[in-house]
Amino acid sequence: MWIQMICPAPPGSLYGNRITALRWARILRRLGHRLTLAQRYDREPCDLLVALHARRSADSALAFRKLHPDKPLLVILTGTDVYRDIHRSRKAQRALEAATRLVVLQPLAIEELDPRLRPKARVIYQSAPRTGGRSPRRSDTFDVCLLGHLRYVKDPFRAAYAARLLPASSRIRILHAGQAMDEAMARRAHSEMHGSTQRSTQHTPRYTWLGEIPRAQARRLIRSSRLMVLSSRMEGGANVISEALVDHTPVLASRIPGSVGLLGKGYPGYFPVGDTAALARLLRRAESDARFYAKLKTWCIRLAPRFHPSREQAAWERLLREV
Repeated sequence: MWIQMICPAPPGSLYGNRITALRWARILRRLGHRLTLAQRYDREPCDLLVALHARRSADSALAFRKLHPDKPLLVILTGTDVYRDIHRSRKAQRALEAATRLVVLQPLAIEELDPRLRPKARVIYQSAPRTGGRSPRRSDTFDVCLLGHLRYVKDPFRAAYAARLLPASSRIRILHAGQAMDEAMARRAHSEMHGSTQRSTQHTPRYTWLGEIPRAQARRLIRSSRLMVLSSRMEGGANVISEALVDHTPVLASRIPGSVGLLGKGYPGYFPVGDTAALARLLRRAESDARFYAKLKTWCIRLAPRFHPSREQAAWERLLREV
């Protein structure tokens, strides 16, 4: 089959949706399909259109549906789609109506859809291979990583704020990898390390911003850390959770549907969105309470097979057979 995938993020973009599109392109090619990846649909012939992002790719999805009313159209819903845009944007809603199937990244996202549309929805968990090589964990520090660009929706400094509340005896070190998406965020990150803004003279000596690092290095950072923090205000189903779980690195996550849908409702490592004190308590408990840390780790190890690459490929194969 000849497939065209639409991803609004430009080539070379560091946004997660672009990384997801590239991984899916590799999967579809391994399944024997021809595939082109573009930012918008330009009437190029194809047998199937895959539109990543219901609102931002709505024009492409609707143009394809108008030109090819009988061909299959898949619309992939991102976090901003599921938890904001499909409730506000008429164009996004029209794209959902036009789709043959809707793809979400975790099962709780289906609850956000109009009941009429839910039968069209399919869950595809984002996968990750285990990190190869050796990534030993330090014994003199209790390293906690964050991987995410510095954007408001990621609440990127919540762990830094929580680190300020830890006792002097704590060995926790916060290591944050991700690009600042504007100068203001870069200044904030530097101020957290060095303390130099008018907002606050208090800095976080436990916090280190690593900036953008290569993907392979980011994966080694996850594997060598004792914990990963995901403090986002909104996620569709973050692939960084998959990456942590397959490497058996426990996660402390803000209690948002996008993370609960991946980790489960009973997972013991949640904190309320934006609650610095609650995150600090979890960090300290994970460091000092071996039974609690083991409980987090056992839960994550149990979930890890769900995110194996073979399962993601099989899910795509089933979906393409359907359409």
